Amino acid sequence: MDLDVLSTPGHLISLAARGFARLSEARLKPLGFGLGHLPVLVALQNGRASKQRDLARFAKIEQPPMAQMLARMERDGLIRRAPDPADGRSSRITLTEIAEARLPDAVAVLLRGNHEALHDFTDQEAGLLVDLLTRLIANLDRIASIDAPRG
Repeated sequence: MDLDVLSTPGHLISLAARGFARLSEARLKPLGFGLGHLPVLVALQNGRASKQRDLARFAKIEQPPMAQMLARMERDGLIRRAPDPADGRSSRITLTEIAEARLPDAVAVLLRGNHEALHDFTDQEAGLLVDLLTRLIANLDRIASIDAPRG
């Protein structure tokens, strides 16, 4: 069986992800956000996380890159840190008023981009795509946990 590697789901999903990232970055930049900020901003807004380690877990990135991103976000006035009253060694992270005010526009920009990218898809096809990608991500997470080095 001769399979064209450029037609595999992995390659096509990678191309789509890069296309979405370019579109989203260009549209978020005027709002002062980067695409990587969004999981952090949403987690903080929804109260799903308020500590660096929890944000890293939520955004599925390692601690050092999360620390760097949070430092940039603090510098840019998007988040603030305050000592955690329950644990003096860590900080609680919250959104600034600037980030809270801009976040609805950022979400609207991302939703518009998704809508435009799926312009000739039926609602059923778009829902199926989301379901399939969600299952694919779960499979990849499962494989990664099996393949993870044991320490």
